[in-house]
Amino acid sequence: MILRFFAAVVLIYALGFLGFAVALPKPATDEKTDAVIVLTGGPGRIARGLDVVGQGLAKEMFVSGVDPEVKPAEFAAEFDVSRRTMECCVKLGYLAVDTRSNAGEAAQWLKENEFTTVRLVTTDWHMARAASEFSETLPPEVEVIKDAVPSHPDLATLYLEYNKLLAAAVSQGLPR
Repeated sequence: MILRFFAAVVLIYALGFLGFAVALPKPATDEKTDAVIVLTGGPGRIARGLDVVGQGLAKEMFVSGVDPEVKPAEFAAEFDVSRRTMECCVKLGYLAVDTRSNAGEAAQWLKENEFTTVRLVTTDWHMARAASEFSETLPPEVEVIKDAVPSHPDLATLYLEYNKLLAAAVSQGLPR
C-alpha cells in the first residue's frame, strides 16, 4: 500500500513537471495596461518592457530587482534608452532580491501610482511562479497580464524552476 502511494506521488510529480515543461506561456497580445513590470534576471526581459512602452501599450515601466550599484544613466546606456524615456517612463527598483520581493516591491510602486492594470514581463519558464507570487501580493482589483519572453531553457532550468514553483505553492497554502 505504501509503495503504491509513493508510486502515485512520483507519477503525479512527473506528469506535473511534463505539463509545466510543455505548456510554457507565450508573449501577451497588444492589450494596453497602465504599466509594465519587468523582473530582472533573464535575457530579453528589459528589451520586451521597453518595446511595450515604445509601442504605447503601457505608460510606465518599473524594473524590479535592479542591482543597487546600477545608476539610471548606466541602465539607459546599457539598454539604449533615451533620456526623455528614462525621465518619463522608466523607474528602477533596487529593493528586490528574489521573486517574492519583486512582487512586494512592484505592489508598493503600483499602489503609489494608483495603477490598476499591469503587464508582467519575465521569461517563459519563470512566469508561473512570478504570477503566483504577484497574485498573492497584489490586491485583487489589480489586473495582471502575463507577457512571457520566449526562451529555450535546458532541462536543468525547467527542473529547478518547477521545484521552486512547488515550494512557492506550499508556502502560499497550496492550490487556490
